Amino acid sequence: MDKTELYNLMTQYGDDVRKYAYAMTRNREQSKDIAQEVFIKVYQNIGSFRGQSSFKTWLFTIVRNLAINELRSSYMRRIVLFEWVRSDRTAGSAEAVYLEEQSEKELLDIVLGLSMKHREVLVLHLEHGMTKAEIGQLLNLSEGTVKSRLHRARKIVESKWKEMKR
Repeated sequence: MDKTELYNLMTQYGDDVRKYAYAMTRNREQSKDIAQEVFIKVYQNIGSFRGQSSFKTWLFTIVRNLAINELRSSYMRRIVLFEWVRSDRTAGSAEAVYLEEQSEKELLDIVLGLSMKHREVLVLHLEHGMTKAEIGQLLNLSEGTVKSRLHRARKIVESKWKEMKR
């Protein structure tokens, strides 16, 4: 792998790597450090990629392992989901923008309250577009377990959201 190929990989996957690292660590600086370390590892170990999974799955495995190691060695013990609620609408009044931002924050708070196992499958599926099979491969879980956790995570978020809006 030459520097141009590495640059192209960083351009293509950099945001996803950083966001997933942030979801794991809940710390922007740690996520940036992990992202840099991920691409160093990719550069050094690209020869070990055997193609048994998609490149993205292999890459996210590296992110996950580094983030878990970081969590084990640091004071942080919780992970968070980043902003997966985005608005496609055009800007409205200041009041409408404020209310929308509040709703997004409330929803994010609900998602942050999920257990790590539920948050992680939700992040990988919604934010990173990974299939249940890819998530299962990454997390070393059966596809059925991933499906179950994803379903449960959605139900919890939906229930708490409805509760909050009463």
